[in-house]
Amino acid sequence: MTKIEVDLPDRIDSEISRLAEQGEFLNRNEAIEDFLTRGLQAYDVEEDGTTEGEADGDLFTDAIDEQQDPAALDDDMGDEPTF
Repeated sequence: MTKIEVDLPDRIDSEISRLAEQGEFLNRNEAIEDFLTRGLQAYDVEEDGTTEGEADGDLFTDAIDEQQDPAALDDDMGDEPTF
């Protein structure tokens, strides 16, 4: 089993202790393991490192491709500035 060290804000540490003391979990370690497991499941992490529903293309490039250059737009207003 891998051991890690994590710095938690006092309020989160207190909540974990409170839940363990109230009997929601057998101990703090079980509580922390459960929270980490649920967090990973929320992100739908798979063994091979890919996630389901991953975007097909590059989101940055797709967003740029959808934009239009205002100077390239055809308009009948001429070159005069408008206010």
